[in-house]
Amino acid sequence: MSKPKIAFFDFTSCEGCQLTVIDALQTNIELLDVVEIVQFREAMSEKGEDYQIAFVEGSCTRPSDETRLKKIREQAAMVVALGACAHLGGVNAIRNRQELDDVRQYVYGDKAEWFETYPARPISAVIPVEAAIPGCPIDRDEFVMVVKQLLQGRSPVIPDQPLCVECKLKGNVCVYLRGKTCLGPITLGGCDAICPTYGDGCEGCRGLISKPNIESLKNALEEHGLSFEEAQAKMTMFLNYQMMELEKETAGNGK
Repeated sequence: MSKPKIAFFDFTSCEGCQLTVIDALQTNIELLDVVEIVQFREAMSEKGEDYQIAFVEGSCTRPSDETRLKKIREQAAMVVALGACAHLGGVNAIRNRQELDDVRQYVYGDKAEWFETYPARPISAVIPVEAAIPGCPIDRDEFVMVVKQLLQGRSPVIPDQPLCVECKLKGNVCVYLRGKTCLGPITLGGCDAICPTYGDGCEGCRGLISKPNIESLKNALEEHGLSFEEAQAKMTMFLNYQMMELEKETAGNGK
């Protein structure tokens, strides 16, 4: 019986999620006995085009990315968005609230016209994906879990619960009580509340829960004497694409 063939691809990203994969494989070496990696630029020079599962890191930030993504989609039986950039548009989507020409000029100066670009998007805005592994970077244990589920023919499911659930289970003191802003009430959990556990407020790298209650977040912040503007500033790190889509939906519903 042949092993499932896996390929890793990178678009606009820091490639930190792929480095996390390498780290995960070093401590879960048994995975390499049941799969064949045919393409992984961070770890090997060989490049095979015959693969069933494609892990894609990075957001779609230029027209030519779409062509490459669609080619990957045509070949792969399953596509997995790897990390916040592929899943959410990530930090690359920070520019989406500004005029693109201004951003291009700021970054490239008098060479601005040399580079193709457009608003950053998650890969699911271009092609269908079977699963997403959230986070910046991804959690290595979650990556191993997802791979095992895929190999068993199961669809990976990330629990749709806010980060606050994990903080409570860990017995953390809410960072609101420490005078810090946190996006935990509206952010997808699954990271073991690592940032609040070490005293920092969540910045939303795992994305929004399916039905984020922004008004409740505002009320919670107000109750603790905290500013919603500070929370909005945090949202600009990872959640720009999701928040802008949410704003469009709200405007479309006349709310």
